[in-house]
Amino acid sequence: MSKVAQLALSVQLPDGETFESYQSTTNLATVKQLQLFINNDLSAVTSSNSFYIFGVKGVGKSHLLHASSSYAELLGKSSLCLSFSELQNLSVEVLDGLEHIDLVCLDDIDVIAGNQQWQQAVFDLYNRLAEQNKLLIITGNQSVTQLGITLPDLVSRLGWGFTEQVKSLTDEEKIAALQYRAQQRGLLLPDDVVKFLLNRLSREMGSLIESLDVLDKASIQEQRKITIPFIKEVLEK
Repeated sequence: MSKVAQLALSVQLPDGETFESYQSTTNLATVKQLQLFINNDLSAVTSSNSFYIFGVKGVGKSHLLHASSSYAELLGKSSLCLSFSELQNLSVEVLDGLEHIDLVCLDDIDVIAGNQQWQQAVFDLYNRLAEQNKLLIITGNQSVTQLGITLPDLVSRLGWGFTEQVKSLTDEEKIAALQYRAQQRGLLLPDDVVKFLLNRLSREMGSLIESLDVLDKASIQEQRKITIPFIKEVLEK
């Protein structure tokens, strides 16, 4: 089995992180741009095979990346989603052969801002993917010029493609997103319950989803609905 196949088999996308579950009208334009890009409707016009999305922590960049990978697979395209947070401790050789995958998604490029070897490896991957007419989506926490990437060629590549900023979700969008994710699990979360979670916990969607996971498991074990008193009991344990 090739290195690419081994790597692909070791990576699984989180359940539920699709474009449909990304409940944000604020970032609807970004979602539509990503879908057009994966469909090659945008790259055919501009001849760009890369897409850079950026935003502060907790706005859902990883969700959009996972959603892009899932969407590509629905279209019958091969895809792979990896995070630099994990890759930085591995050899750059893990990127070898990825140019044969239709869509490569790389999360948190800001992590390698101080690593020249990894920056060169990503630049080389850019070129190989372009030669094979494959697509690349990368996320970061800042705009291209503020990332701190020290390899000029890589900065240029990041700036050549499509760029979209992911904006923070409003409280209303977070409520809708949590209720959607709960509904997918067969749970009913009334507005007052979700608002309680927002006021009691971190407002980052990642943390809120993790809390929903904990509450879901606890409700199944105890055969109880998720109410405010139940949430208080679970969180105080």
